[in-house]
Amino acid sequence: MSLASQPSLRSLPSLDVHDLNTSPSLHQFIATIKGHSSASAYVSALAVDGDSLYIASSDGSIRLWALDGARRSQEEQQQDDGCSSSSSSSTTVADTDSSVKSLLATGNGGLLLSSHQDGKIRAWRAGSRRRDGETRPQLVLRAVLPTAVDRLRTCLLPWSYVEIRRHRRCTWVHHVDAVTALAVSPDGALLYSASWDRSIKVWRLPGFRCVESIAAAHDDAINALAVSPDGRVYTGSADKKIKAWTRGPGQRKHALVGTMERHRSAVNALALGANGKVLYSGACDRSVVVWESAGGGDGGMEATGTLRGHARAILCLAAAGELVCSGSADRTVRVWRRGGAENNGYTCLAVMESHGAAVKSLALVRGGRDDDGSCSSEGSSALVCSGALDGDVKIWSVFIPCL
Repeated sequence: MSLASQPSLRSLPSLDVHDLNTSPSLHQFIATIKGHSSASAYVSALAVDGDSLYIASSDGSIRLWALDGARRSQEEQQQDDGCSSSSSSSTTVADTDSSVKSLLATGNGGLLLSSHQDGKIRAWRAGSRRRDGETRPQLVLRAVLPTAVDRLRTCLLPWSYVEIRRHRRCTWVHHVDAVTALAVSPDGALLYSASWDRSIKVWRLPGFRCVESIAAAHDDAINALAVSPDGRVYTGSADKKIKAWTRGPGQRKHALVGTMERHRSAVNALALGANGKVLYSGACDRSVVVWESAGGGDGGMEATGTLRGHARAILCLAAAGELVCSGSADRTVRVWRRGGAENNGYTCLAVMESHGAAVKSLALVRGGRDDDGSCSSEGSSALVCSGALDGDVKIWSVFIPCL
């Protein structure tokens, strides 16, 4: 993922047509989760599983922080007229010997997946341990992908080997560079992984068997991955392209069904919003491109405009419903809301500026909504969790007025 900033897009219209409403009353800083004492470690990924926030670091550790602590802090601040904030610590629940690149909470029985610089994927289950007379949370390692069964199955077959570099061969189930992104299919049966080795791999859950590999899916490193509710897979790459992949009924392999080219520099992040109908892409050109369904029933996407405002490269995105958050090398987080059915413009609800380094990771948690997804008469709220290269995670509350 690149921190370099390139010129902003000029060929697409800006969608932030409403006046910026960044009043402090719409967002509130709640807490800072302090990083490790090591100055070189930074927050590389975040994942939310229920009331648990998992924090991955470049030193290979995974920490846990309870989100109900954020809600308690918010209530205390409201009682204190919003004049105070808190600093909190997290619990280390796993240590590995390789930098974590991405985290994914599947929601399937507490399964947490982490991808790493060493080209491996690790599967964890939530557990606990007794220490000093106390019961403390801990992640229990379930599997390392590719598993020993996969490695044995492929190493005995000559045709399983592929050339990865000149005079170097490896079995097709291995990623040979950092695994940068993970996503799960809508039915929870497939895990997708993308890597700087330019490949995409498909793993069957819960057995963790590699069932497909798309070699050279892009011309450069793959940085981002997203899967829509209809099963379409989107990948974003340093080659400036976004590609769409799908597997038709009765087919065993995924096929390329679209290439989307609007960015002028490396694509660093992807996120799906509006129930999968809108795709957001962030890149080093400082813009978030908005892609919407092109119609015609083929599931294709077309660029409708951009969200502008960041001064440096977009490094991470998170979306839920009509909200999308963007984190940047300019040390800020922006929260945008998509307009109603007849208005696809966007309003910037908040600009959060208290990070001391580039914002590398985001997690978005919606709250205060009715069962049908509509706002109550008082509006709704969201928690925004942002991790930066200075090792800190900041928690924010954002109020979302009804349209």
